Amino acid sequence: MLVEVAPSPVTGSSVAQVPRCNNISYASSKEKQEEVSEEGECLLLNHSIPDYGHKYYLQFTTEDYKSGETAGSCLATVLYRKTKSAPVVNIKCTHTKDQKQVQEEDKRLYEKLRHRTRPIIANNIPDSYGNIDPALEPVWALAVVGSSYIMWEKSTENLGYFMAQVKSVKQWIRKDDFIEFDYTVLLHEIPTQEIISCHLRLTWLPDHPLKVKYFCASENQGLEDGSGTESGSAAGILREMGANF
Repeated sequence: MLVEVAPSPVTGSSVAQVPRCNNISYASSKEKQEEVSEEGECLLLNHSIPDYGHKYYLQFTTEDYKSGETAGSCLATVLYRKTKSAPVVNIKCTHTKDQKQVQEEDKRLYEKLRHRTRPIIANNIPDSYGNIDPALEPVWALAVVGSSYIMWEKSTENLGYFMAQVKSVKQWIRKDDFIEFDYTVLLHEIPTQEIISCHLRLTWLPDHPLKVKYFCASENQGLEDGSGTESGSAAGILREMGANF
């Protein structure tokens, strides 16, 4: 069972604070209908609710996606009901990294992207050897955040996802202060091993909600590029999520 955790209230560049929760094994307790697992810095309790569903209690640490340093710790509950409705999630995180420092890093990232005279256009991040051009690391980091919204919506009790590659990215030069990117990302679905192609448009300004609109080819066969016909539009993209970062 894989649980994709929606981005906690951190900012875009630090981008990616990801849960350390891998290769979870279970020890069953039939009497209590509970399963407990501890893997490194991750603790998982699975409580079965007869005729209703399963509730998972998680305690885990997060790490900075780029540096690998510990970024904080989280407590969460995830309730999967037997109906096909979305899971009920409650999560609370504390951060070890100074938030003023995070905001400063975000502003530096933003300024670097905002004042480009030529838009960023790139393909295959990382390349076939797993390398990422240092100049494209901010673009990759923003894609990690944006794709996490897709993975959050698509994940189920039995399916999980991670972003395998940015297939293509294009920056829109806007007249306002926002930065905006069109991405095509490839998601790796676990355990089916399928690769799912998704188009997403990401709009960001520090201290404002990150906006993500997207569609995935596996869900919308026959749809063309949903990026719209002019800069800043997002006509045709089917889903939108926003969260404070």
